[in-house]
Amino acid sequence: MLALPSIVERDGSPMSLETAPVRTGEILDYFLRHPLAADTLEGVARWRLLEESVYRCVEEIREALGWLVARGFLLQDRGASLRPLFRLNRERAPDAARILIGSERRRRRD
Repeated sequence: MLALPSIVERDGSPMSLETAPVRTGEILDYFLRHPLAADTLEGVARWRLLEESVYRCVEEIREALGWLVARGFLLQDRGASLRPLFRLNRERAPDAARILIGSERRRRRD
């Protein structure tokens, strides 16, 4: 099996989706599959979590988007409405794909 290079946090510790907010992996997976997508916090919550109430999901999505932006996987822009838009940072797409693959492998082992 091919070993993937580690992705690390700013402090040098290994980066893992296990310590990320609840919906982080699902959001990152969507943006990797749709690299030209851009949406607001509420828009991301709507398309990803239709079966749950938006209020509850918005907080989880806010945390996950913050985690992804802080680590450079997503970029945050201000739209014309002054509400932030989130989009994939294409420069980090290979790292994002590797972190998802690593997370899926760990989940299958558990």
